Amino acid sequence: MSRAKRPQPTTKNKLFAEKSVASTRVSRRSAPPGKLKPSPLPKWRLILVWAVMVVGMIGLGWKLYQLQIVQGKELQEKARSQQAVNLRPYIPRRSIIDGEGHVLATDRLEHILYVHPVQFKQPPEAIAAALSPILDNQTPQDLMERFKQRKTGIPIARNLTEGQADRIKQLRLDGVELNETYARFYPQKEIASEIIGYVDSDRRGQAGVELSQEKLLERDLLSLYVRRTALGEIIPAFLPEDVLKSNDLQIQLTLDLRLQRAARLALQQQLKKFNAKRGAVIVMDATDGSLLSLVCEPTFDPNEYYKSRVELFKNWTVSDLYEPGSTFKPINIALALEAGVIQPNTVVFDSGAVTVDGWNIFNATKTGNGAINIAEVLQTSSNVAMVHIMRRLSRKDYYQRLQKLELNQRTEIDLPGEVAGHLKSEEIFTERGIELATTSFGQGFSLTPVKLVQLHGALANGGKLVTPHLVRGLVDVKGTLHWQPKHKVKQIIDPQVSKQVVEMMETVVTDGSGKSSIIPQYRIGGKTGTAQKAGPRGGYLPNAKITSFVAILPIESPRYVVLAVVDEPQGGNTFGSTVAAPIAKQVIEALISLKGIPPSKTQ
Repeated sequence: MSRAKRPQPTTKNKLFAEKSVASTRVSRRSAPPGKLKPSPLPKWRLILVWAVMVVGMIGLGWKLYQLQIVQGKELQEKARSQQAVNLRPYIPRRSIIDGEGHVLATDRLEHILYVHPVQFKQPPEAIAAALSPILDNQTPQDLMERFKQRKTGIPIARNLTEGQADRIKQLRLDGVELNETYARFYPQKEIASEIIGYVDSDRRGQAGVELSQEKLLERDLLSLYVRRTALGEIIPAFLPEDVLKSNDLQIQLTLDLRLQRAARLALQQQLKKFNAKRGAVIVMDATDGSLLSLVCEPTFDPNEYYKSRVELFKNWTVSDLYEPGSTFKPINIALALEAGVIQPNTVVFDSGAVTVDGWNIFNATKTGNGAINIAEVLQTSSNVAMVHIMRRLSRKDYYQRLQKLELNQRTEIDLPGEVAGHLKSEEIFTERGIELATTSFGQGFSLTPVKLVQLHGALANGGKLVTPHLVRGLVDVKGTLHWQPKHKVKQIIDPQVSKQVVEMMETVVTDGSGKSSIIPQYRIGGKTGTAQKAGPRGGYLPNAKITSFVAILPIESPRYVVLAVVDEPQGGNTFGSTVAAPIAKQVIEALISLKGIPPSKTQ
């Protein structure tokens, strides 16, 4: 039986078998049964990892120090600025009311209509036809012309009422937009515009009380800060507790709206009758300087101020100077009485003319009055007699007494644009006698109508110079006064002297040039004035004059001062007695009725 032969290994298989046996032997010698030993890690790698970690921790610590300590305050402010919102909600200005609580100025919601023709989904003719019946004084043809101005954002109407706005909303027209905003509203229109002024489109006062009392008219809450989320949403928890509360105080004026209407009507009638350039009426309570009426004509409607001439925005009773003429004579008489150079029964001879420094001075009538007492000097309004009286004072003494009246100082009335009066320097005044002479009958110097009222107020109240003012203070809705301004008071004339002058002024009404202001059963003092109008470059304008009349009442207990001034009346019979005195009479009659002034016990 033959045996099978084994296959002989090839060279390749032989080498593989030898390697396998060798590796098996090594493994059996190096590793114990059931456990494998890990390869050793080089030491330098551990040191490198440790160093990287240490450096990283130091870097993080340094960065943390920079953020928390060095830049902490700056980053905190940046975070707050990103998280907080500065809201400036529109806070209405305080309302302005008169002494009786009538609203003169307030804020109200205003509707503004815009159209965007590019968004019209109906024919423009149809939209114009739908809007025209709702809008005032705008025909469909007018609207069509407006639509052609541009493709979007065309303002069509402002000051729309709630009713008009609701009707437009109900139309549901594409391309028609209504915007809501607050605007200043003056319900009395032009009745008190020279006092109130107006607010422009930026809600800033530009004239009158709206300008002079800007800070008082602004309410306390101007802005507030609230937090917001990353999406910009306001977080309610951070809203101030009183965000919806509003200060309800109003500015109350001393003005009496009823008297203001009466004064304006009387002034308008005379301006029209004499075709005058302009005029003014002022009524002041001399006990404290509160103004009950202040009227300027012509004037403007503050609701549509942009339609008026710019020069109408200033109140010329405080911004323009004029020579008061004979209405200043009672003040000069008071100075002479106080100086002791005359007495009420002093007699002065009026020849009708006097020459000073080569200048001839005449009475308005060009005639003399002979021997007259001081009351008769005022009754006849004698220029010549006034020159003789004031010559009894030395020029320096006279000038110093004029300075005591604060002629060249402002009254500090609470209206913008007031100017100080103009009195020449002491050197010029004392050097030439003509200066004293012209000043004696109210010319050669200038002041404002308000200043003249202030000086006559001193005659009425016992010699005290009070501050004319219009702002009574801040009141709540119940009329309770929470704040009022303080005004200075200065004694400038002896009380006894002021009483004597007022009694002399009564004779001007009863027996002199002021007879046209007589009111039966009432004792009224007054003084007429007809002065030449000074030119802008010196001298006097030909055929131009200012007529005026100032009154004090009641004589038995003087309290009220009324001044009427008419600038450049036209015609032949234009004097203080014929033009201004009738205005004052109508105003006094209204004042008597409104304030309940009882008739005088004696006439």
